[in-house]
Amino acid sequence: MAAVKPRVALFVTCLVDLYRPTVGFAALRLLEQAGCRVEVPRAQTCCGQPAYNSGDRGTARDLGESILDAFGGYDYVVVPSGSCGGMLKHHLPHLFDDDPNLRARADALTERTFELVSFLADIMGVERPQTRHIGGPVTYHDGCSGLRELGVREQPRRLLQAIGATVTEMVDAEVCCGFGGTFCVKYPDISTRMVSDKVRDVIATGAETLLAGDLGCLLNMAGRLQREGHRTKVRHVAEVLAGMTGQVPPIGESR
Repeated sequence: MAAVKPRVALFVTCLVDLYRPTVGFAALRLLEQAGCRVEVPRAQTCCGQPAYNSGDRGTARDLGESILDAFGGYDYVVVPSGSCGGMLKHHLPHLFDDDPNLRARADALTERTFELVSFLADIMGVERPQTRHIGGPVTYHDGCSGLRELGVREQPRRLLQAIGATVTEMVDAEVCCGFGGTFCVKYPDISTRMVSDKVRDVIATGAETLLAGDLGCLLNMAGRLQREGHRTKVRHVAEVLAGMTGQVPPIGESR
């Protein structure tokens, strides 16, 4: 008898939907290759993080309730973003501290929620995606939420090496790129200095491509690389692992 495929809901995220849909398609391909039955709930919207971080708990709670409704009943919820994944897994339940029923539903959701690459490696046991890396050396930036809230560090490096990628580590790979959601809007001068420092470390590796697992970080770093005149390619790690780099240009570039 064939094994029952886990039913997985893909939380696409706002930035992927609006700026880089290929990341969503790459996540879908990787999940299906791993043996999952994937659905994309149409009712999904924002994870609520911008409102939550800005102190607008009312809006964040409304969004949270819609998430509970849209993503209930799945075996797993998978997110190709450390920051959105961190919001769902660690902060969403606290929006319902005053409602035991909703809090219980939120707690149940967090137990089934995972960042994409950690889900592939840690839950589905993927050791080598079904592709081969055809580019040059890469370097990997550890996004703050993915690293510190979700423990994502070794998994992407392990899978990249498994497909033949040479991962050249940058100095301070775990230091923030300066995006931080609303941080870059509230403190633009500090944010610019941080991303400039990050670009310096990226260039020093000599890597052809910069990878990360959070599109907010990637957009921020791609923009600064271009403003400083560097030609380093920028991609979401899922695009490389899924073998989809030939379908779209690097982030921030157009054909």
